[in-house]
Amino acid sequence: MEIQSSGRSIDTLMEKVLCMNILSSDYFKELFRLKTYHEVIDEIYNQVDHVEPWMTGNCRGPSTAFCLLYKFFTMKLTVKQMHGLLKHPDSPYIRAVGFLYLRYVAEPKTLWGWYEPYIKDDEEFSPGSNGKMTTMGVYVRDLLLGQAVASLSTISVKYYFDTLLPRVPLPLMRQITTNLEKMKLPTKLSGVTGDSTRMGADDSTARRPPSVKASLSVSFGQRAPHRASTRDSSPVRKAVADRDRDRDRDRERERSVDRSRDRERSYDDRDRDRDRAWDRERERDRERERDRDRDRDRDRDRRDRDRDYHRSSKERRDYDRDRYSSRRSRSPRRDSHERHRDSPFRGEKKETVSNNLQKLKDLYGDASQPKNDNGAGSEGVRKGTGTEEVIRLGGSSSWR
Repeated sequence: MEIQSSGRSIDTLMEKVLCMNILSSDYFKELFRLKTYHEVIDEIYNQVDHVEPWMTGNCRGPSTAFCLLYKFFTMKLTVKQMHGLLKHPDSPYIRAVGFLYLRYVAEPKTLWGWYEPYIKDDEEFSPGSNGKMTTMGVYVRDLLLGQAVASLSTISVKYYFDTLLPRVPLPLMRQITTNLEKMKLPTKLSGVTGDSTRMGADDSTARRPPSVKASLSVSFGQRAPHRASTRDSSPVRKAVADRDRDRDRDRERERSVDRSRDRERSYDDRDRDRDRAWDRERERDRERERDRDRDRDRDRDRRDRDRDYHRSSKERRDYDRDRYSSRRSRSPRRDSHERHRDSPFRGEKKETVSNNLQKLKDLYGDASQPKNDNGAGSEGVRKGTGTEEVIRLGGSSSWR
């Protein structure tokens, strides 16, 4: 669930000069690489050392803390995430950025409910770049009291390090003051968040750029004309500028190292992806080659089976044809042989039968001839029957 907000856009809640400088700064553009809530917290832990809106050393652009605060504005934190910020144990600056987020975004009537548990928090830190220490409870009270309050009689303008915070309605401010009095706590600014007047600050290095033109001139590498003499003549400004320059140089070196590491990691990832793509392509080629080999083997086996089948069929047909032709060729030879073998016997038998008939005709006479009147024929027959002559048919005859 998102935090209950006032419903106004952040451009109307934050000063226009500060908002434009944040959006045009190179550091804020680099924050686009941070995608999650925890990555922004890690960036606060590593980079933030004060919670002023402007970098020290005069008008050199918005501070790291406010660039990361604006990054949180774009993420629209939830209630759970805000509790994680306010109770974070690693760095007080993470908690301070969380309180600033509530001061800008939250509905004014809910501010006391968010801040009241931390009014007496005793964790020490330095909210400004001057190293002045204070407690988290004092810082929270100054956030509640630091604003532009308009009444019927007077106008009291109170700033947070030379910038304006969103206005809290007067009835709510009276209620907050009453609650602080009941807790026996001060109801006036302690001064840890800058002086109550913009031009009356003791630390001249914490003054805000007086105009958009001056701040943008420095952002584009030019010197602000109204600050040239002061910057050159003040030893404090020179020392602060040298310190900030060294710190910026170190940050830029760290960022270049990070970019180089990210670039190398991206190259390694690209090479690994390319190698994986090549491996997948080679594997697909091998798979296609195996498929072609299997198809080729399958076709060869099919052709071999067909050839063997046709060969066996042809051999079987040849065998049947040879067998049939041999059987036909053997039948005529056997008949002719038997015919040739049997023909002499039959001729001899016919000749023997003819000889026997002739002998019978000689003995008994030919029955086809007419008989004599005296019965010669019967006598001859009787005479013949009385004899013991035996005729053996089919060959030789013996006489007894």
